[in-house]
Amino acid sequence: MFVDKVKLRLEAGDGGNGIVAFRREKFVPLGGPAGGDGGNGSSIVFKGDRNLSTLLDLRYNKIIKGKKGENGMPKKCHGKNAEPTIIRVPIGTVVKDNDNMLLADITRDGQEVVIAKGGRGGRGNARFATNNNPAPDISENGEPGENIDVIVELKLLADVGLVGLPSVGKSTFLSVVTAAKPEIADYHFTTIVPNLGVVKSDDGFSFVMADLPGLIEGANQGKGLGLQFLRHIERCRVIVHIIDMSGKEGRNPIDDFEKINKELFEYNETLLNRKMIVVANKMDLDNAEDNYNLFYDKFHNQYDIFKVSTLMHDGLSAVLYKISDILKNNPIIYDTFDTVKVINYYDDDYIDVNYHDNAYFVSNHKVEKAFKMTNFNSDEGASRFAKLMRNYGVDDALRKAGAKNGDTIVILDYSFEFID
Repeated sequence: MFVDKVKLRLEAGDGGNGIVAFRREKFVPLGGPAGGDGGNGSSIVFKGDRNLSTLLDLRYNKIIKGKKGENGMPKKCHGKNAEPTIIRVPIGTVVKDNDNMLLADITRDGQEVVIAKGGRGGRGNARFATNNNPAPDISENGEPGENIDVIVELKLLADVGLVGLPSVGKSTFLSVVTAAKPEIADYHFTTIVPNLGVVKSDDGFSFVMADLPGLIEGANQGKGLGLQFLRHIERCRVIVHIIDMSGKEGRNPIDDFEKINKELFEYNETLLNRKMIVVANKMDLDNAEDNYNLFYDKFHNQYDIFKVSTLMHDGLSAVLYKISDILKNNPIIYDTFDTVKVINYYDDDYIDVNYHDNAYFVSNHKVEKAFKMTNFNSDEGASRFAKLMRNYGVDDALRKAGAKNGDTIVILDYSFEFID
């Protein structure tokens, strides 16, 4: 099954907790704090794999979770870091967030991109020792891993894309010039998934060709199969537009050509700048020559037009030589992002305070993160959190919202009493 678009929930692993421990050994009266740090949580990493051709493996795995880092141990032993969670995807995979912002573009075999970063391990009490407090009774919980909803799309990395209305001979053309074996029949929408083939010209130059199905009038608005597969044309350096010059089924080759071009350009206007050649197919049938003459008179100043008969294997070499020349002189048109773009989804300086149900609800990413990393089992931990809240401006925001001594404050699912 060909799957080229999935939605996923990525939940990177939390960091391991730091611990409170003290060195207790015979003849060592002043052992001091010895609590180790927690290990880092598992990041979720996308990795290009040339042996994959579909996103089918991700279709039934909607939530991907990373492992938590190991907790710290006594004697200042560091908890083990969790191994990254590797998601193998086909080359040509694009990862976006729900706002359609590009996060990664996987275009090389073995390329790795961190999409959701694992949390840092919490610090043990050995890290909090100072001259004023040589034996701290405080540690941190692990930092929460990043959670993100993403859209994963596959855009085929084909050098050449075959476009045209159904039943114009795209699949036959692909089967003749490559070793691909697409389904071929005398009815519309025989091809319901993109087919790929490798072309090797007589001069030894090779390139990848894709038969892109489903284009009809209105494809860019979702009609037919067009919107599902139009994304694959974005990668192609050359567009080969195949026209049925016989005009059977009452078709007009000129109208057919203009309709499909309109769909391509309305889907993505940058395709206007893409090199396009026209293959006038089915020249062995009646009326083809007359239709070709009309077509050639209208478009020969704009496009290279080739007369072929894929059924008779006639005129194909000239098309392949022309494609080879174009590819040799045109660079690859996609960019590669080795690392995920830095996206700040949070305003850490704005403290949102809402009053309802007789309580003040505090919302702020930085505050919530500090809360999750605080170990409230010790008085020192609770005292440190209260100090952080003052430094972050939470106390001032609560006073401004009308909070008074003894009022209930809620952060996440936990309630506190406000002490002014």
